Amino acid sequence: MTSKQKNLSEYTNKNVMDISGKKFAVIVSEWNEQITGSLYSGAFQTLLDYGAQKSNIFRTDVPGSFELPPGAQWAAQKKEIDAVICLGCVIQGETRHFEFISQAVAQGIMDTGLKYNKPVIFGVLTTDTLQQALDRAGGKHGNKGDEAAITAIKMLGILHP
Repeated sequence: MTSKQKNLSEYTNKNVMDISGKKFAVIVSEWNEQITGSLYSGAFQTLLDYGAQKSNIFRTDVPGSFELPPGAQWAAQKKEIDAVICLGCVIQGETRHFEFISQAVAQGIMDTGLKYNKPVIFGVLTTDTLQQALDRAGGKHGNKGDEAAITAIKMLGILHP
């Protein structure tokens, strides 16, 4: 379902577990900081709303979205971290750079989750325009940060039923 039809901040509570003792690493791209800051705010608030302790949410900023996979790997290799949430924004430009970055980031995040057998969540916007990103970072289509946080919680619920 496209985000034109679905609000990214709406979800069901199926597979939601008690996360009061869980630790979350949130890796945030500094590039497109206006967008990624909003994504982080959404993810942070959603984690708190579902019972995460503020002291168990660890933010790490990386220079850009391309650096999200190594940042995620460094966090995921720590045994005390239960889930990793990656937040970034890649906006289409005039060159193929967008395609290379988007594919590498998606692959790297997926590979990290598989390698460490814990939720490593892709909360990266890949949009054609800045307006589309704003619409998905707390705008008319909700907040991808909310969606990324609830995805982490639900995946923990599946991993630890």
